[in-house]
This record gives sequence, C-alpha cells and structure tokens, in this order.
Amino acid sequence: MEDNSQEPGALATDAVVVRNMVESDLDAIVRIDAAAMGRARRDYYRDRVAAAMRDSRIHASLTAELDGMIVGFLMATLYYGEFGRPEPTAVIDSLGVLPGFKGKHVGRALMRQFLMNASALGVERVRTEVAWDDTELLGFFKRSGFALAGRLVLERTTETLR
Repeated sequence: MEDNSQEPGALATDAVVVRNMVESDLDAIVRIDAAAMGRARRDYYRDRVAAAMRDSRIHASLTAELDGMIVGFLMATLYYGEFGRPEPTAVIDSLGVLPGFKGKHVGRALMRQFLMNASALGVERVRTEVAWDDTELLGFFKRSGFALAGRLVLERTTETLR
C-alpha cells in the first residue's frame, strides 16, 4: 500500500530515481552486493553487467539513485518459452539495496519500474528464488505481490556416484 500522505498524486517512491543500468554502475553494484553477502563478487557482476549491455532484449537491469548516489539495483533475465512455458517470463536474478537505505522505498521503486518494463515487453510472469530462511527478502517479495509458484525447484550436486 502506498503512503500518499505527502500530497495528492505523490508516491512514497518518488524520491528514488530508477534508470537503466550502465557499465559504469559496476563498482556501486559490487559494493551493494558485498555489503549484503559479506564478500565482493566482482567477476560475477562484471560478467552480468557486460551481458546486460550486450543484449538488453533478454536482460532487464535497473539502478536506483537517491541524492545522486547509487543505492540499489535489480537484474533480471527475460525468457521466451523456456522450461515448457509458452508465455514470456522474467526471472529476477539479483536485487540489492545498500543497507543504510533499506526502508527508504528503494526496492519498491526498482520493483515498480521493473514490472512496468516487463509488462511493456509482453512478459506475463515474473519469478525469482529466495532462501527459505531469508525472512526479510521473503517479506519484500510478498509485499510486492509474489506468492509460491506452482513448480518446485529441483537440484543435486554434480559429484560422481560412488
């Protein structure tokens, strides 16, 4: 539910500037992710940002700014018929908000813009994965309208059988 107490037509996310990601955002993205993960994953994000810049038709990546500072990002991939699904689907791969800016509507602004962009591209479903015990992130996705999917994610290790 939006907090519209400021003035009619105002949204709680209005102060957050959301824009398409550019290559020069890499350092900020790595910094934001490292604050959450406890380690820098520069190579991973360098490759993800490069892929997003190469083919924006299948990558949807956004950056959020407050007062001219990058404080959040969202990276997603668009799929057109994978896993036996006939409809276009988007998968949110990465979402990060600088810890000091949580609660300032950064995630909400990123999600709102992403959903508008995905809808304009004909995407009918958005999926993501969250660790079952990450209650903060699960709560965010629930407030964003996500629910349990009708499919199970299966995994196994690649070690050989003995």
